Amino acid sequence: MDRSARAFWLRSPGRGELRDTHLPEPAENEVLVRTLFSGVSRGTETLVFRGGVPESQYAAMRAPFQEGDFPGPVKYGYLNVGIVEEGPAELVGRTVFCLYPHQSRYVVPASAVTPVPENVPASRAVLAGTVETAVNALWDAAPLIGDRISVVGAGMVGASVAALLARYPAARVQLVDADPARAEIARALGIEFALPADAAGDRDLVVHASATEAGLSRALELLAPEGTVLELSWYGDRKVALPLGEAFHSRRLVIRSSQVGSVSPARSARRTYADRLALSLELLADPAFDALITGECAFEDLPGTMAALATGETTAMCHLVRYDADPPRDDRKTERPVDRTSPTKRSRPHTA
Repeated sequence: MDRSARAFWLRSPGRGELRDTHLPEPAENEVLVRTLFSGVSRGTETLVFRGGVPESQYAAMRAPFQEGDFPGPVKYGYLNVGIVEEGPAELVGRTVFCLYPHQSRYVVPASAVTPVPENVPASRAVLAGTVETAVNALWDAAPLIGDRISVVGAGMVGASVAALLARYPAARVQLVDADPARAEIARALGIEFALPADAAGDRDLVVHASATEAGLSRALELLAPEGTVLELSWYGDRKVALPLGEAFHSRRLVIRSSQVGSVSPARSARRTYADRLALSLELLADPAFDALITGECAFEDLPGTMAALATGETTAMCHLVRYDADPPRDDRKTERPVDRTSPTKRSRPHTA
């Protein structure tokens, strides 16, 4: 079998390239996966592409199968769906999700892949890592029946949270974003949309995912007394100022962080990382999630696409990368053999 593969690398901040690599023979209990689709987690990956990861967070920001180091060269990403070509009999031929970077083929431990349910299209399954973030956030937030909830920031993470909240009994959910075009996303998810100035107040819970100082300030303004803002944004090396004067203390408001790198304490005694990811893939049976995939490119076009996403020239929410066929060989560099160790970190901060 062909052991060649190609991978997307960030050569240096703002400059990406495709590199050739040669895969090793899969060992016992390893799988060789041929990628069908990968997804660009726009907030986090464009921050990495721009070189915005602060040095203090280099270790925390490592993806499970990352190679290289920040700010570059580095191979980074974690939304990958493919078909198992070699490995244990029960997995060969199965479509699987893996927290692997953008690469045409790869070898990983069998324990690192999760089968995609038959009722979930492979293209939609790239959202599993983002929906996993939303699941963990709602375990942290623990919304109640009938709650008044706003989600500020209609990016990949915020929209995923809103999609799950739409299933809560009697919950009144509003998706808030400064971009009026995101109203279409809200309609597809079956929930109300508002611009920040028009957003409903007196909320029991506000989930913030806009990755902006203005968004976080507005989230606090929307709370009812003793309400909670669950902060999902990650700001990289940016500093954020908050209005913690005025009525912040008298209204007894709460700001709480949530991060997918660890299972929520509310479920960590009874749920594993694998349980959480499997649940996320099950939830993706809902076709409403297709609304979150708003851009697409071929794998060979990814270097230019990533640059356009980083500058804002392209504004897709989740950008789908399609691996249809190998283009002609060119002067791409040769990559060292892939790291086949099991992932030891699950830290994947997400922004909108």
